Amino acid sequence: MKSFSSPSNSSTITGFILLGLPGPREEQILLFVLFSTVYLLTLMGNGSIICAVHWDQRLHTPMYILLANFSFLEIWYVTSTVPNMLANFLSDTKVISFSGCFLQFYFFFSLGSAECFFLAVMAFDRYLAICRPLHYPTLMTGRLCNILVFTCWVLGFLWFLIPIIVISQMSFCGSRIIDHFLCDPGPLLTLTCSRNPVIELTSSTLSSLLLFIPFLFIMGSYVLVLKAVLKVPSAAGKRKAFSTCGSHLAVVSLFYGSVMVMYVSPTSEHEAGMQKIVTLFYSVFTPLINPVIYSLRNTDMKCAMKKLLGIVP
Repeated sequence: MKSFSSPSNSSTITGFILLGLPGPREEQILLFVLFSTVYLLTLMGNGSIICAVHWDQRLHTPMYILLANFSFLEIWYVTSTVPNMLANFLSDTKVISFSGCFLQFYFFFSLGSAECFFLAVMAFDRYLAICRPLHYPTLMTGRLCNILVFTCWVLGFLWFLIPIIVISQMSFCGSRIIDHFLCDPGPLLTLTCSRNPVIELTSSTLSSLLLFIPFLFIMGSYVLVLKAVLKVPSAAGKRKAFSTCGSHLAVVSLFYGSVMVMYVSPTSEHEAGMQKIVTLFYSVFTPLINPVIYSLRNTDMKCAMKKLLGIVP
């Protein structure tokens, strides 16, 4: 078990203290109720999309298979932080074990990495569907779709593996307090006994590559999509194309708009309160909103949802 060194004494510490969202006991209980509700709604919303895609034969297409995988990812993404946050609200000590902290660190960043790759693949799918409609069935085959899904999951879970292992082997001195509700690399690196410029640079570089390469790929895909849509003669055709892409663009904007603020430079000094708010937005509230965005702007998904809920025969 990893221990913490202290210059003033020889005692060892085997965990971190996550300050979370501080406040009096009454506020902690209210936050517990609020985030419990958000968590349950997130599970229900994303779970409904998975069930709708599974049970409706019309949705057994690459676009919806990718969406179902994305919803499955969102369920685990929010699960990597919220259950521990809920326990933290009711805890007096707010301690998380060393192994628990780094497991959360690994799964949170791996799932976030996989989300970046899935958003890029979903943009590629929309590019093929709109810019190459006649060749789409032969290009985006079930086999290619499965390969892309598998690649997103594998890359996501390998992307930050080595830096996380290296950070977990470092020595931590003095304070074990993390002013956050999750184990984040910035606060963790400030607790190490000595700075490691190599691992800081590596983390920053991997974060930048992870964010900007998929983001530029997504933007490039949609520039080509926009050019193709503008050539469509009918207004109805343009509306259909924009409605198909609008949901994905909205999700990309919500996710990337907040993530880029935080992780391009993980050791940069962000005000703790603002850091928590931004992290809450993309890690908790975005997974809650995504099913609503995809359902409201997609006719096929709305019909499948109604059938799933028994609203239509």
